[in-house]
Amino acid sequence: MSLAAGIDVGGTKCLGVVIDDSGNVVREVRKPTPTADQLVATLASIVHELGEHTSVGLGVPGLISREGVIRSSPNMITAIEFPVRDQLAHALGETVWCDNDATCAALAEWQRGAGVGSRDMWMVTLGTGIGGGLVSGGALQHGAHGHAGEVGHMVVQADGHVCPCGQRGCWERYASGAGLSYLAGGIAGEAVIDRARSGDVPSIKVLDEFCTWVALGLANIANMSDPDTIVIGGGVMENADILLPRVQERFATMLYAPSHRVHPVLKSAHLGERAGAIGAALLHLHD
Repeated sequence: MSLAAGIDVGGTKCLGVVIDDSGNVVREVRKPTPTADQLVATLASIVHELGEHTSVGLGVPGLISREGVIRSSPNMITAIEFPVRDQLAHALGETVWCDNDATCAALAEWQRGAGVGSRDMWMVTLGTGIGGGLVSGGALQHGAHGHAGEVGHMVVQADGHVCPCGQRGCWERYASGAGLSYLAGGIAGEAVIDRARSGDVPSIKVLDEFCTWVALGLANIANMSDPDTIVIGGGVMENADILLPRVQERFATMLYAPSHRVHPVLKSAHLGERAGAIGAALLHLHD
């Protein structure tokens, strides 16, 4: 039996898992996400605590090259041109596979979650920001330089709200967890959803606007690449029961020629917060 280790580097925590051949998580370790100068040491300590393993994979947010170099990362702004894969491999004395965190989540959902059986699938993660990963023709896609899937930074409103990336009007400014709070005038997204559940009309209007923005981005993705499935994950989708029907209704009207095509199926992710780490553990099978 092989035991694959994977680590997902998040905004606040690094989650490490070991999975067996069936994709079951058999061990798990969590540590706070460190500053960039302590990242490799923290990742190495997680691998050591995870114990026996036959491979190591790593999922990191931001622009990650095919060689495992962090070009730029929203969570570690000082990690510029940082060769995290090679440095971790040197620290461990073994090979390390590395990719973008949302690409890892897409791999996990495609192989072990909501996207099983799909050949053309998008994974979109709605968290503090928006990440994406793409499966096309039955293969995980990376792009020419490893940067495919950065759908959160497609512009949906010219001269719109300023994004931390430096551009204006990025989709994640309107359709992420932070975007929901922005639309609500600074009220926490969870509070908006709770108030909407209780029938608060202003909160329902905000939620409807938010779901319109989500659907707009998903329709753009579908028009561009014609997937059979779009899996939606991230912390926001913990409230899928109230969000997904609204998104589905709007999405169906925003597609190009909606009455003349098969619509992609919108699904909630199955693997929750472990998706990125599980996908990282699977990277060695999809190099």
